[in-house]
Amino acid sequence: MANHAFTQSAARKHGIAIGVMPTGPLNAITDVKGVSVGQVTKVEGTSIRTGVTAILPHMGNLFQQKTPAAIHVGNGFGKLAGSTQVEELGNLESPIILTNTLSVAAGIEGVVSYTLLQAGNEQVQSVNALVGETNDGFLNDIKGMHVRKEDVIQAIERASFGPVEEGSVGAGTGTVCFGFKGGIGTSSRVLPASLGGYTVGVLVQSNFGGVLQIDGVPIGEELGQYVFKNQLESADGSCMIVVATDAPLGERNLKRLASRAMLGLGKTGGIASNGSGDYVIAFATHAKNLVPHDTKRGEFYSPNLLPNDHMSALFLAVIEATEEAIINSLFAAETMIGKDGRKVESLPKAQVLEIMKGYGKLKTL
Repeated sequence: MANHAFTQSAARKHGIAIGVMPTGPLNAITDVKGVSVGQVTKVEGTSIRTGVTAILPHMGNLFQQKTPAAIHVGNGFGKLAGSTQVEELGNLESPIILTNTLSVAAGIEGVVSYTLLQAGNEQVQSVNALVGETNDGFLNDIKGMHVRKEDVIQAIERASFGPVEEGSVGAGTGTVCFGFKGGIGTSSRVLPASLGGYTVGVLVQSNFGGVLQIDGVPIGEELGQYVFKNQLESADGSCMIVVATDAPLGERNLKRLASRAMLGLGKTGGIASNGSGDYVIAFATHAKNLVPHDTKRGEFYSPNLLPNDHMSALFLAVIEATEEAIINSLFAAETMIGKDGRKVESLPKAQVLEIMKGYGKLKTL
């Protein structure tokens, strides 16, 4: 199933430019220097529709040089393995893995195996693997647990700094969003030099419901496809949101940044329903703030931290990037047939663009 997100599918290429801040060159989480993404897509036979997406804050030894990090829980109906240690210590020591609900254990096993084999980790006996999920069981034979630790390791080893493929790929292969085909989406924002010139990048795994809005336009209502139209339960699902920035933030302000990503989800019409696992993982890559694993007694860790008063522009950046990443996941995804012959249609882009045009929301880029 070819995906043409790099050249055709992103919403911005159709004239939908969300927000007021400029994007980075790639409009992807990889616009944050040092961040890389790798994916494994498993589309096999008539019922396997799943995969793995790996996000690496830097390409060095993450266990030995940890990144400041924080977690925000929008709604906790989900599984985010490793989150309590990130919250307790304020740092991240492994690649971030996204996959399906019943493959979290494989995600952990893959990260642990990868980490223990890295040079410099010969004495390591504990690894906090951070693994998140959404449930792709509508299209995927999820009970078959087709993701293996080898797939996870392969996704990590494939990680690259370039464009990020979006849509029905990686951990987004079998997901559904607002009743349409969901998937992986990404976006970025760059602050002006006067505000520090920092970059914020977001990657999402979209698998949730609500009343779809695009740049403020009530697309779900116009298309007649929205929660409460048939039944409330259709809103359930999940969204994993990963936020990266090169701004010099510690865990406290990263947690504040992560919480604002949920505002971006809300702007798309998501409602964080009862059965939705909505999690935000935020990390900072600023080189001087990396947390060394080994320290000698008497040594001090002295990070550079951005003052609270300088956070507002970053808040706007993460809201805009999250909103656009979710919309990109919809624009890039393709119609898919999966388990039991179930079919999920892609977003009807031609109709959507006509609606957007009617609201005066298509821009000349």
